[in-house]
Amino acid sequence: MTVKNQVQLITYPDSLGGDLKTLNDVLLEHFSDIFKGGVHILPPFPSSGDRGFAPLTYLEIEPSFGTWDDIREIGENFDVLVDLMVNHISRQSEYFQDFLKNGRKSKYADLFITLDKIWEDGKPIKEDIDKMFLRRSLPYSTFTIEETGEEEKVWTTFGKTDPSEQIDFDIHSPKVKQLLKDFFTNFKENNVKIVRLDAVGYVIKKLGTSCFFVEPEIYDFLDWIMELAQSLNIELLPEVHSHYSIQYKLSEHGCWIYDFILPYRVLDTLINKNSEELLKYLENRPHKQFTMLDCHDGVPVKPDLDDMINTNDARELVDVCLARGSNLSLILSDEHKAPDGFDVHQIRCSYYSVLNCDDDAYLAARAIQFFVPGVPQVYYVGLLAGENDLERVAITGEGREINRHNYTLEEIEQSLRKEVVQRLLELIRFRNEYDAFNGTFTILDSAKDEIRLSWKKDEKSCTLWIDLKTNQSVIYYLDTDGREAQFVV
Repeated sequence: MTVKNQVQLITYPDSLGGDLKTLNDVLLEHFSDIFKGGVHILPPFPSSGDRGFAPLTYLEIEPSFGTWDDIREIGENFDVLVDLMVNHISRQSEYFQDFLKNGRKSKYADLFITLDKIWEDGKPIKEDIDKMFLRRSLPYSTFTIEETGEEEKVWTTFGKTDPSEQIDFDIHSPKVKQLLKDFFTNFKENNVKIVRLDAVGYVIKKLGTSCFFVEPEIYDFLDWIMELAQSLNIELLPEVHSHYSIQYKLSEHGCWIYDFILPYRVLDTLINKNSEELLKYLENRPHKQFTMLDCHDGVPVKPDLDDMINTNDARELVDVCLARGSNLSLILSDEHKAPDGFDVHQIRCSYYSVLNCDDDAYLAARAIQFFVPGVPQVYYVGLLAGENDLERVAITGEGREINRHNYTLEEIEQSLRKEVVQRLLELIRFRNEYDAFNGTFTILDSAKDEIRLSWKKDEKSCTLWIDLKTNQSVIYYLDTDGREAQFVV
């Protein structure tokens, strides 16, 4: 399949109306001409935590969300993208529960990484762990095997609890590879067109390394899984939060990548009213990317923008975001913080709120995103110009809930009546329909307080002009009759 160069939606299965059937109704009623690029449905599988990102299996849909029939039905009108947490599975999965009961005798034992697969005697060495890019204080959890009472230490990259809910797969195991084949075959049978490989950067564990994006071994795995996906006519989107140079290596390897740099760059441009860094960045970035501004996590900072940003400038921007209600995700490993201690991993916020709920600034941000080469994704909260959900953060104690509001049908209707949302929908329609976006992209000479970006294909051309002093955005284009026209965003 070929990924469509049109706008995609990102949503949880239950965030637009409560379940998958209602999501399909909402899409068909309100957005049939809006999300022509498809719909990224965040994990709809049975899960034991992390809002779907600790899946028990990929062969079933969480019953409260619906069934595979609902996914297939959405796929009749929209290309469906789902996540595969290729690095791990839930400890509540039948696979790990069997291991907890039977230990090394379990038929699933080889799916997991017991520490003797890393250290010969199974005893972790602090010097090795200190080199790793950690997502929790230790990269393993200790479990007691029911049958023997023995303790087993098993690799767990992620997880806020101890022991973790997310148990790493041993991707060298033939049984893991068979399981992944089963998952992909099931996706194919249920109308899934694109699979995002979540946390793929962590799949290789190798002593003496950071255990993150370990080269060249990571490419062996990517080649294997890309070949599997291609055999089923499924596109892959590896998700890697890392130094931008790693993203570029993935691109050179022929992979789609995420533009995790753009959200910060756009924010910086609009808050500081200066386009210089943004335009410099756009000069040499790969074009085969998915672009986004907001998502279920936050605006990436470190390590995605390492060596691209001055940490003093970044601190100032972060302070503005905090003043506007944002909260932060921080880097845990001292070795991976900036030399001056700057440790912001992500800025968590609604993108509309972090731009001070300024309609023109928000639409300028979306206009930039849609003019930058790549497949644009719009997160459901951003679609509805949703604001920071501070109440959910207070109730749950989870900072990411700030941008994870679940909309009732009534709230969707109310949001659609907002002028900023209607203007956004018009902008999306233009991006979907105007053929110049399939042509040649040019960065035009721009003063530092303006942005001028252009696309041209055959007789069609369009130019975005943004005045950063006022946040006014205008698109100048040739209409179907070849006459000059303008679209005030």
